[in-house]
Amino acid sequence: MIIIGEKINGSIPATAKAIAERDEAFIRNLAVRQTETGADYIDVAAGTSPELERETLAWLIGVVQDAVDTPLCIDSSDCNVILDMIPLAKRPGMLNSVSEEHGKCEILLPKVADSEWKIVALTCDNNGISSDAKVKFDIAVTIVEKAKSYGIAVDRLFIDPLVTTISTNSASLLSFNETLASIKNKYPGIHITSGLSNISFGMPYRKAINQQFLTLAMSAGMDSAIMDPTSDDMRSTLYAVEALLGRDRNCRKYLTAFRKGLIGRKPR
Repeated sequence: MIIIGEKINGSIPATAKAIAERDEAFIRNLAVRQTETGADYIDVAAGTSPELERETLAWLIGVVQDAVDTPLCIDSSDCNVILDMIPLAKRPGMLNSVSEEHGKCEILLPKVADSEWKIVALTCDNNGISSDAKVKFDIAVTIVEKAKSYGIAVDRLFIDPLVTTISTNSASLLSFNETLASIKNKYPGIHITSGLSNISFGMPYRKAINQQFLTLAMSAGMDSAIMDPTSDDMRSTLYAVEALLGRDRNCRKYLTAFRKGLIGRKPR
């Protein structure tokens, strides 16, 4: 399971406050904690007004890279901002994201085709986010074929089928898993990711929904998640599901995580 740490995002109130105050210690601590608890990539998203985004992202990238060696997931809805941030990264990580909105694929994909950067791609277009699995699958196919035309292998792509909140769409998970299965069937070797907490927005006791979404999506073939690795509940769920799905030979990862205090008790 490929974990993208979600905590350094200006849409989170505590992080937004730290960004506004340029609190390096707070951001550094988030980067270190996420790395220590298993993040393979650290997402960095400014969450600011467009005129402040470039400067804010550059600051975040500097602070995070000074704290940890974990590769970045540079996160912006503006592909031109993403391209401006790439030279600041010490090594290739992830670029989050492209979609079929407003020519984003044509802006970003040819510029990184000959690199080692991985791409997060969202199943939305100029009509917005559909709840129809067939529509999302068709958008994914369009993006993948464009990427292939630029020489980008499918194993560099992380498709996000954009789960919607269950409070407004009770079939959200079903649509997500149907899209996931269709994409995986057509493109073996491609990755599927998700912003896990989106499904529980507006609901009470959100962690219960997030945990079960993680379990059911992993069992359907999701192999990456944008999530909070510092959460004991989410970490425990992830390790347990990997063991139950036969992806953890002799439960070695699960047992090692327990011995290290990563599950079952707070890490030191």
